Amino acid sequence: MKIVLLTILLCTHLQAAELRGRIVDSQTGRPVAARIYITNGQGEWFFAESAAAKGTAFRYDKTNWSQKESFEKHTTVSAHPFRADLPPGDYTVTVERGKEYFSESKSLSLGQADVQLEIRLRRWIDLGERGWFSGDTHIHRSLNELPNVIQAEDLNVSMPLTYWVTKSGLPPTSGNKNIGGEIPDRLISVDPTHVIWPRNTEYEIFSVGPRRHTLGALFFLNHTSVFNEGVPPWGPLARRARAEGAVFDMDKLDWPFSMTLPHSTGARLYELANNHLWRTRFAFTKWNSRAPGFLQPPSGSTTGNEEEWMNYTLGQYYTLLNAGFDLVPTAGSANGVHPVPAGFSRVYVHLPGGFSYEAWLDGLKRGRSFVTTGPMLFATVNGQQPGSTLSLGPGGGELAVTGEVVSEKPVALLEIVVNGQPMLNVRSQPKATPSGARRMAFSATLPIKTSGWVAVRCYEERHGGRLRFAHTGQWRIDVPGKPLRPSHEEKEYLVERVQAEIDRSKGIVSAAAMGEYQAALEHYQGLATSDPPTPEARPPRDDGEAKRWLRNMVTHHRYTAHEVRAATGLPLAKVRQQLDDWNIAETRLAKRPDNAPLKVLPYPGGRHPRIGFLNGALVPQRETKVSIFAPWDPHSYAVLDVPEAIWSNLGLTYLAHTHIPTIWDKQDKSLEPLEWEHNPDGSLSLLRTLPNGIAIGSRIAPGNEVVQLKLWIRNGSPETVTGLRAQVCVMLKGLPGFNQRIRANKIIDGNWVACRDADGQRWVITGWQPLHRPWENPPVPCMHAAPAFPDCPPGQTVEAIGILAFHEGSDVMLRIRELQTKHFDRNQPE
Repeated sequence: MKIVLLTILLCTHLQAAELRGRIVDSQTGRPVAARIYITNGQGEWFFAESAAAKGTAFRYDKTNWSQKESFEKHTTVSAHPFRADLPPGDYTVTVERGKEYFSESKSLSLGQADVQLEIRLRRWIDLGERGWFSGDTHIHRSLNELPNVIQAEDLNVSMPLTYWVTKSGLPPTSGNKNIGGEIPDRLISVDPTHVIWPRNTEYEIFSVGPRRHTLGALFFLNHTSVFNEGVPPWGPLARRARAEGAVFDMDKLDWPFSMTLPHSTGARLYELANNHLWRTRFAFTKWNSRAPGFLQPPSGSTTGNEEEWMNYTLGQYYTLLNAGFDLVPTAGSANGVHPVPAGFSRVYVHLPGGFSYEAWLDGLKRGRSFVTTGPMLFATVNGQQPGSTLSLGPGGGELAVTGEVVSEKPVALLEIVVNGQPMLNVRSQPKATPSGARRMAFSATLPIKTSGWVAVRCYEERHGGRLRFAHTGQWRIDVPGKPLRPSHEEKEYLVERVQAEIDRSKGIVSAAAMGEYQAALEHYQGLATSDPPTPEARPPRDDGEAKRWLRNMVTHHRYTAHEVRAATGLPLAKVRQQLDDWNIAETRLAKRPDNAPLKVLPYPGGRHPRIGFLNGALVPQRETKVSIFAPWDPHSYAVLDVPEAIWSNLGLTYLAHTHIPTIWDKQDKSLEPLEWEHNPDGSLSLLRTLPNGIAIGSRIAPGNEVVQLKLWIRNGSPETVTGLRAQVCVMLKGLPGFNQRIRANKIIDGNWVACRDADGQRWVITGWQPLHRPWENPPVPCMHAAPAFPDCPPGQTVEAIGILAFHEGSDVMLRIRELQTKHFDRNQPE
């Protein structure tokens, strides 16, 4: 009896209804291929199959090996009806198609009856109509699957890595990860605008001889023959492959050997949008090579979050461009290996004459492109597309940068990059398009004095603070007699990367490979450099002051010698000599004792306190800025500008950087540089008297739990000053985990603004009383609780008080209420 009952229960549970569906373009009504996700209310995933005899469907189920919450579970289906047998329950069906359609979701309940479903996909942009065609140059799917996949993802060009070798010396003919089967030496055309080049080889070397020894990856794309050589060395094979039309994709530049490749192989393609950027949760938080501070603020690391990985990826590309290598961007997903849809990272190439594979590959090599994980970015410089060279006169000239970005969600940030620096943050209000997307037009004029390059990049903030980005290929700028040169810091980074690989690989790689490494090293060592000017530098008055500042910079802020040079104006050789003579080094400090006050130090300058929107803070003055260090890390800090600016009925009365002219700039009156005064009680104070007699005073008093702030204005002028308000900025560049350039990690509540780290368990909080307004500025990134002041008659003083605090825990609103009660409510007038 028990066996019969159990059988009945199992049969009831397993009895499934059939879900049948079709996917169509909402405008044309035509069936389209797409990617389908099916999940129920319990978080279980299900997969569809084709319901047509001529249809195809391929299940994709990948979970990252180190981060189990990073997974991708979908089915790509051809432009035919689909079906799925599903047990009774509640389901969500989500359908997506590449980058140019909105995602569509349907919720439904299934009982015993079958269900019919139609998904109408809404196109928000048509890149083909604009003459742009997409590709993925890093994909690991079989030639049997790819016709289905590239149509479901609307990928015009796919370059599958059909040959894949992970051991040195092993030829692709016996590659240990080849996809197998017949691999033709000619183009596979799925339809007139969707093609596959089938012969591409990935050399991804993890072992040399019998030893585990990671070198990294280089992709040989678009070759016709099958290689019978192993690597390293790389140069002989690269020369042979180039002769038959191959191009070389460097994948990711954090691979240990990667900085040797541009010199030894002439590789030019680099995946600005690479295979660590996914639709699902970011997983690869550890780098193969340490990022220096100028590529991963504030002081570099071997770990980081998704945005830090993007910054590191871009920064390595910029460094090689500045070193004279004519690289061009590409994009790849590694779909087939990683939990990511094909073409999630993709490159679009401009083909105004229509699509052909030959024209697409030529445009890719010329850099007539942009890469994207979401937004569509179109830009011209002086009317020319990316990949162009613009010649200016001997004295330079102006560049007109114009374009538009179209995206599913409003673009949060658009920057014009010049020689690796985000020189101009373009602000414009996105407007809705007839299709329901968001469009932001932009234009800017750039003064250019030297040769170099220009690019445009933008970021779209999605749910939870995830960023999707786009980046154009670059425009090369030629100014006679003024060549582009890397900074000394960039040169040193390249030299150190190659020297580290030489030291690591001695006695392991062949003599020929070592010869390539040595040649690359000598090339980098021979680069001429040009360091940027440092107008904010302040030379120490004597050795005592120099020692204090060097300890501040190097021991606490972890400045490099280059940053010390920028802060002090001293020659680099002298900086290094003083650090050596005085035994000042970058050492790991002990964590603050629980009963000690929070560490507060004057900010040294030299290292710009912002990541972006640099055009909004030119030549930042250090005298108003202090570093407030986190209690959990003696080297992580927020920079507080007290005040950044003061406004009154007179106009902009004070500004702590060069951005907008103050009333004194208009009168050609300069303000003398000041320094913070260290008080016996551990507080810092500053007093500045303006030319009209108005005095501005600040006091920073660190306590065990909070830093108390005070800002006052004394009117020494003969007239009442009205409309007084201040801007006090908390800049987050120096706080790893808090320095994402997003809105999602910040909250505003009354007088208070708070920012959380990536885990949501640590917070930095600030507030002021009386308050003008609270706000945040993701491009910097920074946050403000800007104070206001009553009118100030002659001889009188008005003041505002503020707080900066750190908090550990998820109950941040409770902590804000405690701070409000203790520090602000008790100070309200009776």
